[in-house]
Amino acid sequence: MSLFSRAHDILAAKANEALDSVENPNEQLDYAYQQMLEYITRVRQALVEIAAERKRLELQEPQLRQSVDHLGNQAEAARGQGRDDLAAEALSRQAAARQQADEMVAQHEELTRQEQQLQQTLAQLQQRVSQFRSQKEVMKADYAVAQADDYGGTGDALVRAQDKIATMQARAGATDELMQSGALEDASGNSARTQEELDEAARAADVESQLAALKAKLAAPPATPELPAGDPDEAGPAKE
Repeated sequence: MSLFSRAHDILAAKANEALDSVENPNEQLDYAYQQMLEYITRVRQALVEIAAERKRLELQEPQLRQSVDHLGNQAEAARGQGRDDLAAEALSRQAAARQQADEMVAQHEELTRQEQQLQQTLAQLQQRVSQFRSQKEVMKADYAVAQADDYGGTGDALVRAQDKIATMQARAGATDELMQSGALEDASGNSARTQEELDEAARAADVESQLAALKAKLAAPPATPELPAGDPDEAGPAKE
């Protein structure tokens, strides 16, 4: 398993663990979409790093090849001067430079392969993200419909209430039409008029009663005043 495969598995495991802790399907979809975008960002960063390393190898490998040739020339010059020790040192450095250059070629090939693989992965991810973005909105719509179905009982109650209000309004309208046509009397209006008539009759009867009492009082004779009773001894002397 490559490094990128292991990284992908780790990210997928963490994403699944985080998704399990989210209850709202809409939040799960948004979180999964965000994770995909973040993974695309990481793949792009890896592509940039690999491309930079590949470019560095492309610049250094020719320089090492030139160093290999230069060390070979130095070894020949030292051997011609009878300096075998210097010639041996130059040949040793030449071998190390040649090995390093060969390793750079192998590294360049591996980086090129990884870069191509990441480019394919990035293209696939971008396609999946585009598809998931469309599917995400569809799934959100389906979830909204499911929620609406869950609230079906409430919707039925609302419909019943609306029907009841409509029935009451229809009855009120019909009553108004009957009253306007004279087919139905206004009970509240008649009751008010009747009460007014009763009150007026009561007031008239009270006035008549008070008037009769006044007449009787005026027709009665005045009462004779009585003398106060006294002691005979206290009376005055008799007239002669």
